[in-house]
Amino acid sequence: MCGRYSLFTEEDNQEIMRIVQNITARYPENNMKRGEIFPTNTAPVLKAENSQIDTDLSIWGFPNFRTKGVIINARSETAEEKRTFRESLHSRRCVVPSTGFYEWAQDGSKRKYRFTLPGQKTLYMAGIYNVFKEEKRFVILTTEANNSMADIHNRMPVILTKDKVADWILTEEFAVPYLHAVMPVLDREQVKT
Repeated sequence: MCGRYSLFTEEDNQEIMRIVQNITARYPENNMKRGEIFPTNTAPVLKAENSQIDTDLSIWGFPNFRTKGVIINARSETAEEKRTFRESLHSRRCVVPSTGFYEWAQDGSKRKYRFTLPGQKTLYMAGIYNVFKEEKRFVILTTEANNSMADIHNRMPVILTKDKVADWILTEEFAVPYLHAVMPVLDREQVKT
């Protein structure tokens, strides 16, 4: 699962700064969240527009029509089978740029960890999006956790390296098989709460 992630806009992270500047130019009076991103926050995504990759704003979470709240993650193993996600997986893929994501230890200690890609300032997560009542919304795809985080949580986001971002967004023949790819090893640090 991925229940929170970070979008820190330090000057030395040129990728994130470029994304934020593109959003600000496109939407001068936006309500984009920075710092720690929570479900239902408005955040930047990368998606296809006219066969090109563009930045856009979207709300994190699909509406949950069965109960209150939102659906923030989709299991990569079953997304293609689920009516809620199937069409988006095939035609509305996005990438969620971040500077890391958070998970809490499942041992009852409430220890919070931040996961990042070693040597990278930006971590890209695979997502899908849709429009509900004229609101653009996204979910983050998750997969079984690899050894770098399995002792903290049994799920992790589907991670994309920078060179895979365009393929995920633009090429269905790449995207669907990638859901079963081995995820990269992550760094983690305990975060004070």
